[in-house]
Amino acid sequence: MGFDFIKKLPTPKEIKELYPVSSAIESLKAKRDQEIKDVFTGKSDKFLAIIGPCSADNEDAVCDYLMRLRKVQEEIEEKVLIIPRVYTNKPRTTGEGYKGMVHQPDPERGTNMLAGLIAIRKMHMRAIEESGFTCADEMLYPENYRYLSDILSYVAVGARSVEDQQHRLTVSGMDIPAGMKNPTSGDYSVMLNSIVAAQHEHRFIYRGWEVETTGNELAHCILRGAVNKHGEAIPNYHYEDLRLLLTKYEERDLKNPACIVDTNHSNSNKQYNQQSRIAQEIMHSRMVDSEIRTLVKGLMIESYIEPGNQKIGCANHIYGKSITDPCIGWDETERLLHKIADMC
Repeated sequence: MGFDFIKKLPTPKEIKELYPVSSAIESLKAKRDQEIKDVFTGKSDKFLAIIGPCSADNEDAVCDYLMRLRKVQEEIEEKVLIIPRVYTNKPRTTGEGYKGMVHQPDPERGTNMLAGLIAIRKMHMRAIEESGFTCADEMLYPENYRYLSDILSYVAVGARSVEDQQHRLTVSGMDIPAGMKNPTSGDYSVMLNSIVAAQHEHRFIYRGWEVETTGNELAHCILRGAVNKHGEAIPNYHYEDLRLLLTKYEERDLKNPACIVDTNHSNSNKQYNQQSRIAQEIMHSRMVDSEIRTLVKGLMIESYIEPGNQKIGCANHIYGKSITDPCIGWDETERLLHKIADMC
């Protein structure tokens, strides 16, 4: 038999009962959720910075990074609303390599899913308690979403997941913004179809239950660049790309048309040090075109304490440096966030 059933894991309800959030966290999340929702519905003209490491591999370093973000948030709070990336699932193109804290709480040790589920919940709770931020995570596995559903304020659906029916239907049951990335092909219609599906109500099977959802009016798109048939990156953050997206949105009956632009991945051809330049070009497009200003609600940026990346288990491991994709470091992050605020 191809499956070896190792152990039955606790349900999300059981994990939440073991590690409950405090009333203070509940209140903070409600406040943050409303602030973020207001950006997507147009009630607030604040700009979103969804920023943080490629993968949240170390709790101490992640919380250290978030406390640094907190100081900057206080300086730019009139114009920019920061949503930290605390990504606990890492998609792997070939299925090989570090898959995130949910798989390996310790990147240098083997897989332990139960320990991983506990670790990611505890890390997200600590992040909120210490920094006051509720955060973003990627929904790589739809069935895992409810382990963090009372904690997260933003969810991203990746380029390789966006065509999957279960991802789309699960988003339709969320009450927080969910960004649907364009697929690696770059096809806008696939991305927009996913938003149509996510914004409508559905009945389907989820975690062994027949469930019914009401639709998520905050589902929106994330432009992350594409790859052509030769494996070459094709960016889609330029002015003309944003105008095309605006046209495509107008052809469909969608609520709260909105876009987040990913400054890394295929938009930068994975040249992480180009993110600041790309971010400023997008901000300039917003400055010169009022319709793009209304459409583009924020940026997604990969950033950590130290620039670049490193291999897992390297002899000279550097604290706060990515073990997956390379990120810009803290000094550049701080400058970029202030620049974004200046260009809002």
